[in-house]
Amino acid sequence: MSEAAETGEVLEIEDQDDLELVKRMQEGRDKIVAEIKKIIIGQEDIIDELLIALFGGGHVLVTGVPGLAKTLLIKTVADILQVDFSRIQFTPDLMPADVVGAEVIEEKDGGRQLKFVKGPIFTNILLADEINRTPPKTQSSLLEAMEERQVTAAGVTHPMAQPFFVLATQNPIELEGTYPLPEAQLDRFMFKIELDYLSEADEVTVVSQTTQTHDTGLAHPLGGEDILDFQRIARQVPAAEAVIQYAVRLVHASRPQSDSAPDFISDLVSWGAGIRASQNLILAGKVRALLLGRYNVSYGDVRALAPSVMRHRILLNFHAEAERITTNDVIQRLLEAVPEPASDL
Repeated sequence: MSEAAETGEVLEIEDQDDLELVKRMQEGRDKIVAEIKKIIIGQEDIIDELLIALFGGGHVLVTGVPGLAKTLLIKTVADILQVDFSRIQFTPDLMPADVVGAEVIEEKDGGRQLKFVKGPIFTNILLADEINRTPPKTQSSLLEAMEERQVTAAGVTHPMAQPFFVLATQNPIELEGTYPLPEAQLDRFMFKIELDYLSEADEVTVVSQTTQTHDTGLAHPLGGEDILDFQRIARQVPAAEAVIQYAVRLVHASRPQSDSAPDFISDLVSWGAGIRASQNLILAGKVRALLLGRYNVSYGDVRALAPSVMRHRILLNFHAEAERITTNDVIQRLLEAVPEPASDL
């Protein structure tokens, strides 16, 4: 690691091709946001985090009450990018074979033989709509693809297309007929993004646009190869050891069994975040830094991304539920309780 990376000083990317790629990444983000705003009103912070995850190669779980355009937002992003897109409406009767595919008997000149027919998971962007409406057996069919970018069927490994993203939605208030996602499934999402109600002014705009003729064509500024290039350049951004230590310290402090955990964690939390939280804080921080015109990760990047990275990785206990304390409350208290290193990055 270079001296600049170790001390947290800004490290300029000097290779001209890389500089051009960073510029293309920033311009591409602006173009995508402009296209999304033709369809989606408000939700600027949500859109930024969704694009950070895409440029960082991470999966996203979007949650919010019905009618907040969760599905429309994801579908709009897929329409703008020039990549393959599949949508699966998760239902209680959905089977794993409906997601990953199955072997079928095919008639050939030499007789019958088994042929693997790929399911809708073999795409670039997979919209898992209302993912918590299907049983854990079907939910688990996504695990290998999300983590290892491959699917194993009948002992044969089938690689996923690149890039590959799972963008899932769920409604937090409808418990009837739903199945909570297991921790192993939740942990594979880089972000859990929460959509809230629009402001009154934004809602007026939405009602006005959606109750009249409104035909808006979408441009396609980026493709799959661009996304892969952005993922590569993001990983070249240095993160100072002090920043990595801060991210790890923050995650460690969320675990009740950790010696560094504040007292309120032991009182309110059953299970804290794992190592994927630390990894995603730094990786997403690298993307955020580039999009903001910096070439190193700061403490501010870690703090800004901590809620979306950690909220689905912290399991509260009955004391927190009785006091109506949310994971967002716990994360905010963690950010206040865990100090940064002395230097200002």
